[in-house]
Amino acid sequence: MAITVHCDIVSADESLFSGLVEMVVATGSLGELGVTAGHAPLLSDLKPGPVRLVKQNGEEEVYYLSGGYLEVQPNNISILADTAVRANDIDEAAAAEAVKEAESAIANQSGEIEYSKAAAMLAEATAQLRTVQTLRKKLGG
Repeated sequence: MAITVHCDIVSADESLFSGLVEMVVATGSLGELGVTAGHAPLLSDLKPGPVRLVKQNGEEEVYYLSGGYLEVQPNNISILADTAVRANDIDEAAAAEAVKEAESAIANQSGEIEYSKAAAMLAEATAQLRTVQTLRKKLGG
């Protein structure tokens, strides 16, 4: 049996996951992080994108985070998210449409504020789409 550590994923709205995991994979500000039991204490901000949990039975769950923080302690991994949803709950077509709209807004931007807003929308929509694709790849389809 694999060594596990307790993990919590919490957003401002709800607690999405609380349980034992073998590994957590997330995108930090300096790149992808893989955290397992026994990892050194760590605090990292998280970029928008997928968070993958490998649960104690080997089953995987994928979540989308719009950003947040990851804290690793000896017996616990805490993920505090601005917004978090289960990857299964993301509408892939809506995410793809949001990417197109954001790209169009960037192309037609008329000022610095509009450009910044459109760039943020594009980053979030792209991260949601990447999360759905991560889930699809995990499911083999």
